[in-house]
Amino acid sequence: MSKLVLIPLFDGVQSLDVTGPLEVFTGAARYAGRNVYEVRTASAGGAVIRCSSGLRITPDLDLADAPVPHTLIVPGGYGTLDGQPELVDWVRGNAMGAERIVSVCSGAFLLAEAGLLAGRRVTTHWSACELLAKQYPDVEVDPEPIFVRDGKIATSAGVTSGIDLALALVEEDLGRECALVIARHLVMYLRRPGNQTQFSAPLTVQAAERQPLRDVQQWIVEHPGAKLSVDALAERANLSPRQFARVFTAETGMTPGKYVDRVRLEAARRLLEDTSAGITRVARDCGYGTPETMRRAFIRTLGVSPAEYRRRF
Repeated sequence: MSKLVLIPLFDGVQSLDVTGPLEVFTGAARYAGRNVYEVRTASAGGAVIRCSSGLRITPDLDLADAPVPHTLIVPGGYGTLDGQPELVDWVRGNAMGAERIVSVCSGAFLLAEAGLLAGRRVTTHWSACELLAKQYPDVEVDPEPIFVRDGKIATSAGVTSGIDLALALVEEDLGRECALVIARHLVMYLRRPGNQTQFSAPLTVQAAERQPLRDVQQWIVEHPGAKLSVDALAERANLSPRQFARVFTAETGMTPGKYVDRVRLEAARRLLEDTSAGITRVARDCGYGTPETMRRAFIRTLGVSPAEYRRRF
């Protein structure tokens, strides 16, 4: 029997939140050669909806007539700002009967309003994390990962991360080979680990107010393999090590050591993705010194070894 995947629609929905996961599940059904998934869309009253981009979509069903699905995918978009009371009521009354409940981007607000996220660890688009945490203080909002699984509920960050999450669910259902075929067809990586950060290192950290500190931040990005101890960086900024560590943390919101760690990890990821350089060389060029040190950093932050990371990408 096929697994029903239901995607509710509403005016102002982000079209990629809908079509990204939809393409993953329909592609998996084609690959499997059998009706493993039936993907349906629904809206209040069965009305044609207008996406935030202006695209119009005609749903398959009136939401009131939609059966409880195996997998419910609640998309996001500017339309979530309107609260979507009919959709929230339907989710509140029906969603927990589903095997899996998924949100993409700001769809997490609709799940939270329906009372499904209390006490759970979730994520959403980086720009909405602070608001989600403020509006729903009983929800543990993690702004870092591209998707989070907490029991039967999975939440993802902005837009394309819904594809990453959908690929993870297909891999769970049908195996890695099927998910890999779909990812290749969509020209996607298989697959970004869920705990991969939404941001590159320079974007996660605010720019320092003082020009010498901003120069040091940029120099670290450009020279991840250099000696990046606090003493060395302080000398470059013409400050004492103690003063440098204090003002860098105060102005960027992150210690120098943590910033260096993030920059080096990102540099290593790029080399593993974009070049054929060996693990030993990548470790050396990114300042880790030894492959084992880099391996520990990858496991700690991404949950996979450098070799496995390269294999997935």
